[in-house]
Amino acid sequence: MDGSKGLENFDRIGNSNWRAEDGAIVADRNPDKTPSYLVTRTSYKDFVIRAEFWASHDANSGIFMRCKDPKDVGDETCYEANIFDMRPDPTFGTGAIVKVAKVVPMPKAGGKWNTYELTAKGDQLIVVLNGEKTVDVRDSKLASGPFALQHGTGVIKWRKVEIRPL
Repeated sequence: MDGSKGLENFDRIGNSNWRAEDGAIVADRNPDKTPSYLVTRTSYKDFVIRAEFWASHDANSGIFMRCKDPKDVGDETCYEANIFDMRPDPTFGTGAIVKVAKVVPMPKAGGKWNTYELTAKGDQLIVVLNGEKTVDVRDSKLASGPFALQHGTGVIKWRKVEIRPL
């Protein structure tokens, strides 16, 4: 996915203003304040996702993986690699998998381009943020499903989102 194309590969949930802009997919307005998602139409089991993102300091975003139901995306029905520097409980903030794997100390991603590399192979989940491993955990709750990019609050920009099945 790049900024000139890519939105056609996703179904939209919610009311964020997703658009292609300057080589990236961008969302910066969410009128009803409920999280919005771009959800892949394809389901994945074992994979590596590599994605570059720019998040404002107040952004609440993330990549949701192995979602049970593509129309019901959330941290109970998917694995969420979080992007949320200002999360009230930072143990599940940026670099963590919400409700599965904590990150201490929480890295900050706001105000710059970052790279996420997310690996799901069997029950092993690995999160690497800017070359630093933040999570390496085993969890067998979800075996396969689509992935989704989230916009909750602030500004999020995505570019070079690639998935490689394993």
